[in-house]
Amino acid sequence: MIANTETFADVLVAAEALYKYCKRAQQEQVKTNLDNLEAQQSGADNQPASDFTDQQEGDNDQPKSNSSEGSASNETTPKMSETTPEMGGGEKNKDPEVKTMDSLEEALKELINNSGPENVYLELPKLDLKKVIVPNVDIHSRCKESWDSYSENTEYKYEDLFGEVDNQFVEFKRSVQKEVNYLVKEFECRKAADSYARATTARTGVLDCTKLHTYKYNEDLFKKVTTLADGKNHGLIFVLDWSGSMGNVMLDTVKQLFNLVWFCKKVAIPFEVYAFTTDYPRVSYDDNSKANFRELAYEKKDGLIQVGEWFSMMNLLTSQVNVKTLEEQMKNIFRLAYSFGRNFYSRYPIPLGLSLSGTPLNEALISLHQILPKFQKENKLQKVQCVILTDGEACGIKYHREVRRHWEDGPYLGTSHIGPNAFIRDRNTGNTYSCDVDWWEFTDLLLHNLRDNFININFIGIRVLESRDANNFIRRYCGYYGPEHDKVMGSWKKEKAFTIKKSGYHSYFGLSANVLSQDTEFDVAEDASKAQIKSAFVKSLKSKKMNKKILGEFMELVA
Repeated sequence: MIANTETFADVLVAAEALYKYCKRAQQEQVKTNLDNLEAQQSGADNQPASDFTDQQEGDNDQPKSNSSEGSASNETTPKMSETTPEMGGGEKNKDPEVKTMDSLEEALKELINNSGPENVYLELPKLDLKKVIVPNVDIHSRCKESWDSYSENTEYKYEDLFGEVDNQFVEFKRSVQKEVNYLVKEFECRKAADSYARATTARTGVLDCTKLHTYKYNEDLFKKVTTLADGKNHGLIFVLDWSGSMGNVMLDTVKQLFNLVWFCKKVAIPFEVYAFTTDYPRVSYDDNSKANFRELAYEKKDGLIQVGEWFSMMNLLTSQVNVKTLEEQMKNIFRLAYSFGRNFYSRYPIPLGLSLSGTPLNEALISLHQILPKFQKENKLQKVQCVILTDGEACGIKYHREVRRHWEDGPYLGTSHIGPNAFIRDRNTGNTYSCDVDWWEFTDLLLHNLRDNFININFIGIRVLESRDANNFIRRYCGYYGPEHDKVMGSWKKEKAFTIKKSGYHSYFGLSANVLSQDTEFDVAEDASKAQIKSAFVKSLKSKKMNKKILGEFMELVA
């Protein structure tokens, strides 16, 4: 009955039945004790007198008692109405003892650390995306206004400012078209293979005249029809690190992003590209020059993790615009990425708010709790991938804490660092996550929380690494030695790329920043065979910006 309980009412019924069972067992035990006591009393009354006399004579040291004392001694044997608790009579009306619960409570008391800090339970805030996301049109309007104003107020014309960088963008787009087409072909092949794998064949009920002559030995004389399963609707969310450490590799990272964006556009896959930043303006001015400060994206309260009003998710690119507009927007992002590199010189300024900033990666992951379902619902998607491109660890994060200060009448809501005694509690899934982790593991903790909430979404990490940082990064997840460490290090030494499966991401790719800057043309003849295309593609990927492992893994997840 206990094993089959499903509701609280079932628990009450089972508890009552268990209580009655224990009560009956207790009463039966009392009856057994009383029967034993009665048998003992009967045995004492039937004891032979000679035995009693011998016992008295054998005890020469004890004085003999008179007849009244002897009568008193005969009444010292317990009677049925005077049963002691030890014999069971006194327990007749006592409730059964819950020994298991008492034992558990005593054991829990022993586990309490009275000298340790009190546990703190935290929750993730639910963000108002209107106060977090910088709209796509605002970003590119800011770029245009800034550059138009600069061109009008200086001797530089647009050709002088952007001639070189725009030529590089056009050249890059031309050079990657064959690679993008290959991705499109690979995607269509994988999608078709999946569709055929789920195909069903059924009889139509119409006779197949070509089989009529086999009627004597063949029962299957009807035409058949094969129904192909509909393909899944796919979508991609890209999250780009817009922090200062990305400066030297931003252009190469953006090029990888553009390859995938062009791929998505060609196969009509919805996508959104966000960049997390702490630098976008927090103040705007109306027509009367009145300052409007940005509001917090949630209501502060004790125990909520802090996401500051300085945090923004810039919607750099989107599939919602037409091809021409997307081309202009990609050109703007290419210009920005080009200006960040130390090996390039640009004459144009960076628009206000679009400079590189800190690394609010953890805040970006928290915002995905609202961004992902919104994106999936608006586009009616069945399969979504989330790709995060970064080169470093996230900045620290705090939580709102209510404290009392002796010089104030009421409580003060401040902030505090998240310590090892903190736990993140997710009321949607019922899971609790301990924050007793290294500082760099907190991002993995948030990723595991995302995966528990969105079980049908793949989270892919792409980490851009300098050669000096690779060893330390690999050891974090693979240790200092062992088969897994040797395998990943071997892949890094040979191909300057590796995949880690033990992090918070489903797949975490490591890429060499030096290799990203290299380029090899993927060029084959129009009538090339499949083997020739494969050979040329493999050769180009040895030093191509997007490593073949990443492309292969990416296509397996997307298709």
